[in-house]
Amino acid sequence: MTGPVVTRAALVADLIALGVGKDTPAGGALLVHCSMRRIGWIEGGPATLLAALREVCGPGTTIVVPAQTPNNSLTSPVYRAATAGLSDADRDRYVAAMPGFDPDTTPSYGVGGFAEHVRAHPGALRSRHPQTSFAALGPAAAGIVAVHDLDCHLGERSPLGALYRGDTSILLLGVGVEKCTALHLAEYRAADRFPRPGAIMEYSCFVTENDRRELRRFAALKLDDGDFGTAGKDLLRHSWATTGQVGDATAHLFPLVPAVDAAQEWFSTHRH
Repeated sequence: MTGPVVTRAALVADLIALGVGKDTPAGGALLVHCSMRRIGWIEGGPATLLAALREVCGPGTTIVVPAQTPNNSLTSPVYRAATAGLSDADRDRYVAAMPGFDPDTTPSYGVGGFAEHVRAHPGALRSRHPQTSFAALGPAAAGIVAVHDLDCHLGERSPLGALYRGDTSILLLGVGVEKCTALHLAEYRAADRFPRPGAIMEYSCFVTENDRRELRRFAALKLDDGDFGTAGKDLLRHSWATTGQVGDATAHLFPLVPAVDAAQEWFSTHRH
C-alpha cells in the first residue's frame, strides 16, 4: 500500500474531531466496524488503531467488534459461493475440511484485520454463537458477551441486546451503514411486530466440542441485509449521526439506541 503513513497521533486527532468518546460515559461501549485499508497505511497496524481508540474513549469504555465465522456453515453465502459448480466428491472434500467453531481459538472470517486483532487480544472475551459471535475488550465485556443463544443470531438474546440496554455508540471506519450489524436487531424487532410466512429458516454449522467436530442445526430468523444501505442513508440524515474522515476513510458515528429504533420503524414501513 502506498501513500502517507497514518500515525497514532493523527488517528487520535481525527477520532476526536469526529466526536468519538465525547458522549460515551464510563461503562459504555463502542461497536466498531472497520476497513483498515481504507483508512490508509497505519503505522503499527491494528494495534495502533486500537491504542488510539482506547486513548480517545478512556479506560472505562469497552471496544466491541463482530467476530463472525460464516465459513463453518453449510447454509451461508460463503459456503454456497465456495461450492458452486463443484462435483459431489469435491464438495464432500470441502465439507470435510470445514472448521468446527471454538470460541477460544477460531479466527473470525470476513470482518477485517482490526476485528480479528481485537478478538485475539489477550484481554478480549467472545460470545459463543458459532456463526455471529462478537468480541469485546474492556470493563463491560463479560456482560456484553454473556448471552448469545444459538437460535438468536443478532436479536435480543445476543450481544446486540446487551449493547442496546447499555450506553453504546457505533463507529463505522471506511465501511458504509450497509455493514452495520446492529441493524439486524432492528430487523428482529420489526419481524416480531409483523410476523410473515417464510421468516424462519433452518441453519446448520460445525462446532468443536471435546475435540470433536459436530454439526449443529437450528431454526432462526432469515437474515436479510439487502436494504441496509437504503435504510442507512435515512439514519445518517438524523442530527445524532456524524460523518467525517479518519485517515483516508469516510467515518460515521452514531448512538446505537436511536439508530436501532429508527431502523425498526423504517423496516416496519418499507418491508411490511
